[in-house]
Amino acid sequence: MSGTANVYGGDAGRGRTEEIVGSWFARGGGRRDKVVLATKVYGSMEAGGTPAWPNHDRLSAASIRRAVEGSLTRLGTDHIDVYQFHHIDRNTPFDEIWQAIDVLVQQGKILYAGSSNFGGWHIAKANEAAARRGSLGLVSEQCLYNLIERRAEAEVIPASRDYGLGVIPWSPLASGLLGGVLRKEAEGGDVKRSARALADSTLRERIQAYEDLVAKHDLDPGEAALAWLLSRPGITGPIIGPRVQAQLDAAVRATSLSLSEDLLSSLDEIFPPVGPSPESFAW
Repeated sequence: MSGTANVYGGDAGRGRTEEIVGSWFARGGGRRDKVVLATKVYGSMEAGGTPAWPNHDRLSAASIRRAVEGSLTRLGTDHIDVYQFHHIDRNTPFDEIWQAIDVLVQQGKILYAGSSNFGGWHIAKANEAAARRGSLGLVSEQCLYNLIERRAEAEVIPASRDYGLGVIPWSPLASGLLGGVLRKEAEGGDVKRSARALADSTLRERIQAYEDLVAKHDLDPGEAALAWLLSRPGITGPIIGPRVQAQLDAAVRATSLSLSEDLLSSLDEIFPPVGPSPESFAW
């Protein structure tokens, strides 16, 4: 799967990331046909994210229809495989959202719809609204989930599994904190991006315990974190963003790792599970 969003682009400008993917498709060799293409809709395409006019962002029918045309142009394709809602829109009813999606599916411009950063009850509400219309509903949820951040276990993952959604975790290495950051720091590497998080002494101790644990099992921290995610029930696969070939190679190796029950239990001791609701906070 190749995943992006209409607003991604950084300093190069919103939409630039989709253009890069489109340029890669244009090189031929059947690239587009070999990829499950996903992109997202929600934010404004204007500089600074300020909407230029009403309904220029979020998930109104007008915004969705305008956004999909822009994404198709930038991606250089005639359809998007999974069109994801980048965030919940609390001001637009799901009946309006699904009406717009149904039209795009009928036109062949998108095949499926997914969500990102939804709460468990948002997933339920979205899919119940789709069912009333006879629509397929959401097929995937992209959520923040890793060993350090496990709150998705309370509602999001259980709801996704119950409604048959694939779960695609983002930030699987917790912005590098699970990728051997303390080892890198000890070797004199640049860890400025992680400095704020590492200032938390409790978190720092947990990360140190994690790195020590996986080292005893002769595992790379980043590979172990990805392998842990792949071992979790309901997880389709994490989103990775390798910057160099070595990081891509490590991610591929993680797919063949099998973590022992003893190791999984030890990881739970360092990073306690949240557990499903209501048991996570009641009985």
